[in-house]
Order: sequence, then C-alpha cells, then structure tokens
Amino acid sequence: MFKLCGLQFLLVIHSAMCQNLGDLHVTGPLKDMNFSIPEGGAVRFIYQFTSEPPAVSFRATGEKDGIIDIVPRTGILFLNGSLDWETKAVHRLQVESLDEKGNTVKGPYTVTIYVEDINDNPPEFDQIMYTGVVRQNSRPGKPFMYIHATDRDDPTTPHAQLTYSILHHFPNPYKEMLFQIDNVTGAISPSKMGSYYLDPQKQDTFTLVVTVKDMAGMTANAFTSSADVIITVKESLWKAPPTIRIQENSTQVYPVNISQVHSNEPDVIYDIFEKEKQSRLPFSIDQSGVIYVTEPLDREKKDTYAFFVVTKDNTGELVDKPLHIHIIVEDINDNPPVCQQAVTVIEVQENEGAGSNIGTLIATDMDEENTLNSRLRFKIESQVPPVPASNLFFIQQDTGILQLTSRSLNKRIASNYSLKVLVSDGVFQTICDVQVHVIDINDQIPIFEKSDYHNVTVAESLPVGTVILEIQATDGDEPGTGSSYIIYQMKEGDPNNTFIIVTDSETNRGFVKTNKALDFEATPVYNLVISATNPEPLVLGVQYNSSSLTLFKVFVTNVDEPPVFHKTVYKGEVFEDIPVNTLVMTVEAYDPEGDTVRYSLKGDVRKWLRIDSATGQIYTASTLDREQEEMYTVEVVASELNNAAQKSKATFILHLSDVNDNPPLLAMDYPPFFCHPLSGGERAFIQADDADEQLWYSTFTFSLADDVNTRNNWEITKANATHAYLSPKHVNFEEKVYNVPVIINDNGKPPLERKVNLEVNICKCSSEKSCFIEVQREHSWPSTGQAIGILLGVLLIIGFIIGGVFFHMKYKQKNEKKSHQRDVKDKSELNRLA
Repeated sequence: MFKLCGLQFLLVIHSAMCQNLGDLHVTGPLKDMNFSIPEGGAVRFIYQFTSEPPAVSFRATGEKDGIIDIVPRTGILFLNGSLDWETKAVHRLQVESLDEKGNTVKGPYTVTIYVEDINDNPPEFDQIMYTGVVRQNSRPGKPFMYIHATDRDDPTTPHAQLTYSILHHFPNPYKEMLFQIDNVTGAISPSKMGSYYLDPQKQDTFTLVVTVKDMAGMTANAFTSSADVIITVKESLWKAPPTIRIQENSTQVYPVNISQVHSNEPDVIYDIFEKEKQSRLPFSIDQSGVIYVTEPLDREKKDTYAFFVVTKDNTGELVDKPLHIHIIVEDINDNPPVCQQAVTVIEVQENEGAGSNIGTLIATDMDEENTLNSRLRFKIESQVPPVPASNLFFIQQDTGILQLTSRSLNKRIASNYSLKVLVSDGVFQTICDVQVHVIDINDQIPIFEKSDYHNVTVAESLPVGTVILEIQATDGDEPGTGSSYIIYQMKEGDPNNTFIIVTDSETNRGFVKTNKALDFEATPVYNLVISATNPEPLVLGVQYNSSSLTLFKVFVTNVDEPPVFHKTVYKGEVFEDIPVNTLVMTVEAYDPEGDTVRYSLKGDVRKWLRIDSATGQIYTASTLDREQEEMYTVEVVASELNNAAQKSKATFILHLSDVNDNPPLLAMDYPPFFCHPLSGGERAFIQADDADEQLWYSTFTFSLADDVNTRNNWEITKANATHAYLSPKHVNFEEKVYNVPVIINDNGKPPLERKVNLEVNICKCSSEKSCFIEVQREHSWPSTGQAIGILLGVLLIIGFIIGGVFFHMKYKQKNEKKSHQRDVKDKSELNRLA
C-alpha cells in the first residue's frame, strides 16, 4: 500500500486521464454506480464524475481502506494500491458533490467496487502425508480412502476448481498403475490391474505421489501441489471356499451349515446370485456369511451346483467381487440296476464253436459312473430248455458278454433259448431276460437257373427305371434269412452303373433296370456278367463258383435325339440404354448325331431381341426399357437343320440395369387446397416419385418456376428426401384454382428435371376442413308431357289401392261364412255328444 502526493500524484492522474479519457466512456454525472476491478495491480484510474454548478468538488467516504480515493477538484475516482479478493471482495463508498462552502450539492451516492479474483493462490492439501489400507482382491473402482485439498481463490471460478492425479507410483512393477484416483473427489481405489495383482505376499506397501491442480488442470500455468499417500495391502478376507461336497439324500436336520464367507467390509448384506436359472435353488446364506443347504439333494437329478455369493451395501450396490461357489453332490448306492431292453435278443449260428462271443447283455445303474455304487455283476440263473445240456451258455461276470460253452447248438434240437440273468450292484438286484435264436448257417450258394440270358435290344431313348430283363437264382438255405436272401450285382461290363438289379424279397427274383440314360454314341453294346451272393458270409470251406454267375448282353439302338444345350438357363445383364444390335449373349447347343443346329427365339413378346440362327448370338432388336420389364425372359429353341421336329429349349433371362431416363413426377391422390380466407401459416404436403430404380433412396429437389408472380405468391420448402411443403406467402388470395409451376429434380446421373403445373384450390371449407362445393338448384315448372305422366301415375296408384280394399272385403266375407258353418257344425256335434 502506498499513497501519492504533490506533483507526482498529479502526474499519475494526468497520465491516467490521457490514456483513458480519450477512448473510453469513463466520465459522467454523479449517480449510484458499480465497478468490477481485478485484484492486484498498482495505481489505476476508475472513473471521473462530472460536476454541475454550484458544485466545485467531490468527497468520498466509506470502505476506502487506504486504497480507494477521489480527487476532490476533478472527481477522478482512483486506486492508489492493490486490491485483494481474499482480504475483501466488495468495497462500498458514498460519493457527494460539494459547493465552495463545503455544503452537499448532490448525494451521497453509493459506489460499489467488486473485486474480481485472479488465480494467485496455489491449492493446499489438508495433510502432509496420508495413509490408507486396502484389502487384496478389492473390487476395482471402490474407494478405500480419500484425500482433500483447498484453494483460497474464488470457489465460483475455475481458479479454485481442483483436479487430482497420481504423479508417481512406488514401486510400479506393471505397465499400468495398480491404483487410480477420482480427479474430482480425490477418492483412491484399486484399478482393474490392482484388483487382480495386489498381493501382500509380494508387496505389502506402496507410496503414491498425488498432485492437485487448480484451473481444473486445463491450463499450463495452473498451480500444483503434491502429497504422499502410504498404502498398506492386507490379505483379503473375501475368498471363495474350496469345492464343497455334500452327500445326497442325507437324513440330517435342514438347513445344514456347509461353509462360510467373510467380507472385507463391515455391515454388508450377503446374498446369493444364481448362475443357472432354476425353479428353486436349495441353498441360502445368512447375514454372517454362513451358507446352508436347505433340503436333501439327489445326485441322479443334479450332480453339481454353481452360484455366486455377493455382498451389497444398504443402497444395493456391490461391495466385493462375486465369489464363485461350486458344490458337488456325492453319490450313495440308492438305485437298482436297470435292463436296457425288456428282452435282449441274440442270434447265433448253429455252427458257432466253444468260447464264441454271441452277444452282450447291457444294463445300467443311475448311481455315479465308475464307482462301486454303479459296478454291475452278471450271473445266469436259468436256461430254458435245458437241452442238449443245462449249461450251454456262460456270461462274463463284469462285462455281461455271453459265450458258448461248447459246439452244441443244433437248430433241429432247439431253435430258441430263454435265459434269466441276475444283475446286482452289491445292494440291489434285477432279473434281465435274454432270448437266444439259433439260426441256420450259410452253407449253400445261390445257383442261377440259366448260365446265359443271351441278349436284348433296347432303344437309347428308353426311360430310366425300365425293366429290361428278369433273372432267377435259388438258394437251399433256410428261407427268410440272410443265408438265403440273394443280392444280384453287375460283376463286369457296367463300370458306370448304367444298370441296377432289384431283388424281390419273397421270390428272390431279380429285375434288371436302367439306372441311367442310355447313349448309343457312347456305348452301343454292354457285355454284362451278373453275380448272385448272400448278405451273410459263407461258412468256412464253401465258396461262390460259376453257378452263381450268368451272362447277359444289351444292344443299344440309335434314336434321333434333339439338340442339347450346354446350359438350361442363360443369364445376362445390360444397361437399358444400350444401342440396338448390341450382342447380349451367345447360346450354344450340339446335336448328339452331329446334325447342324439352328436357333430361334420364342416368347419375345416385346420384340426386343433377335438371334443369329447359325451362331446362337443374341442381339437387341429394339430399344429396351427397364421400367416396362426388368427381368426379360425368352425361350431359345435349338432344332436340327434336317429334322426341325427334333428341338430342345433353354431359357434366356436378361436383367436390365437401370439408367436415369425418367424425370420425376408428382405422386398425389388429390390436388392440394387451402381454406378461404387464409389465416397465414398454412402449408400443403406434396410428394414426388420416379419410375427409375432407386439403389439407396430417392432424393428430389423441389423449386418454383423463375417468374415474379409465382415467387411473390408461393414458397416451397423441403420436408424430407421425397416430400416438400407448398405455402402461400400472404393471405390475399381469391377463392379460385391457381396453377403453380413447380420444378422437380432427381438425384440420378445425370439428374433429370420435370416442370409441372400444380393446381391449388383456394376454396370455402366445411367443418371437416375440406372444400365445400355448393350445388346449384334450378326452379322450373314441369312440361305438359311431364304433367300428364305424373297424373296417370297418381290415378294408377289410386286404382291399385281401391282394388286391394275390394279383394280384402270379399275375402273377409268368405271367411266369416266358413266360420259360421264351422260353428253350427261344432254345436250339432256338441249336442250329439251331450
């Protein structure tokens, strides 16, 4: 603080006057005034009050604090020192003008000086060092401590807006920091990396250098302060228990305590979150973290359970990371063995030797697999019939495999055996039924009735699936078995499987059929060797021989076949504006007999195409138009030159790609109208459309014709890509129909334009806001002919009415007469009965 006096003071004031009064409006009459002045600085000019006679001087009183004063003679209000917002934010003074005698002329008026804060104070932490404790595996982002700093600058300005950050992290063994800080609140929490890697066994203490900046940290010249934060890592109490094992169907009193968890935080709420959505989870947890099973479990229904235990605060927010709880239900032997089939059927040939495995009895147990609870043992309890011995069969105790004890099966002695097998798991027992069928052995080979079926001649046009020959072989084994069923095959002469042989299962008769189309040009003769075999293998020592083979020859005759196209469908794509006589496709066909092929078109209803009859080249014959037909389909006919009746067809599909050749047009169901008289602000919705293909979406530009009358009366504005609004520019319209010239452009390449005269009706409207059209009525007398016609019509109607009344009366009299006669008859009958 300092004061200026004498010549020095006058020089300062004069300098301030010269610098400011010329350019700024800083003078004026005495009145109440407010000023905002930044703090700091030195001597400064504030304002000059002008005097009005008889005033000759000014006086300032109030909160001058030795810093603010006024030059009495000139009325200059000035600072002779530095303002400090932190000391005083507002100075209130009273200024009055005085006459020569020192009497008040005007005032006092209030002059208020507001001190504007500047950023001149660094932020300060409320502690030199902070300490905190964090638990291992704490949830990332959950604060475990806070730091706090203050700034003496104006809190309503960025000068006191503080932002926190971590400058250093000691030690820092990973690329990312293990801790993070909320830059606004100063809350410190583990980062995602820290939540995973913090471990007191590896590092139990960390030092963070935390900084705070004012100006919200957004400028380079912001003030910065720092403090150390010492963090101790402690072992987490929040740990998932090891896998919990619970014996099924326990008889304990429920609920049963099976484990307990502990949160790192006090006063939390424990809850169970189901990983698998079940109708009801048989587990619960109390508010001490004790986990219970609430009912007996059945391993055969569900052998494992998985869920999460979570902790929440009183607002419902998660406190710790969810713990995964895994439960295994331990098995007890509570299920009997079950036979896989009600009756197990096994077939065995009568020549099987001793020790042969003839089949396996399969049984299951629902108890846990690969434990003693599900270990099954097998034992034959009985054999029916017991011939030729009672122990023909043996079953392996642990596998259920059935074996023969000797070569004693003979179909003539017994064709079927019934076995009762006892299956046990150590606690439970089950009887399973086994049926053993003795089948005949395959010791006879099929023998053809003919060794040569000679030949057959067929045309190459013979339909596929036609029977060309029937063959027969016989087999002496038991009918209806795999030993006697005969399979016929082409052994030689048919590498492409042109023929197939189907066997009648009842008679073993074979039917030779065509399997593929015959082709004289490819194969005119087939020399076939046919074999006959059984699906069952022959017994040892018996082999197929020439008796199971037969010969057959097929002669294929030539048939004049129509030409064959290389493709059944040809597809092409061209733009719709290609010139006439442009080549669009070449089709190709050949004649199997080598005849020359000629081409023609069928179904060219628009006469758009022509074809070169010799080459198969298809050209445009006239202008194409995609808007008429986008996919143009015709038939191409290929015929033999020397036999036009032999022909075949292929399809040609020409896809026409769009070019922009259609200008846009209006697409409206009815012309727009406005209700007369207009009130202002009305607008009508108009829509445009385009016959061309729109690859993405239509976009139209609407404008008015460039004439003065139209632009003075109407305006058009875009609503969206396909619509616009037409609006009157004033309300002085007559009640009539106006023609408004509208220009529409599309977004094609090149763009096209159309000018349309849009009829707009200015009309009186009904209550439903639609045009009201008054019907004109004509008043005139009918002509002479009309009058005569009306008179004759009236007379005719009167005649019909009179005739109807007459007939009604006659009918009523007739009915009354009949009724009277009936009454007399009834009375006589009544008298007779009496």
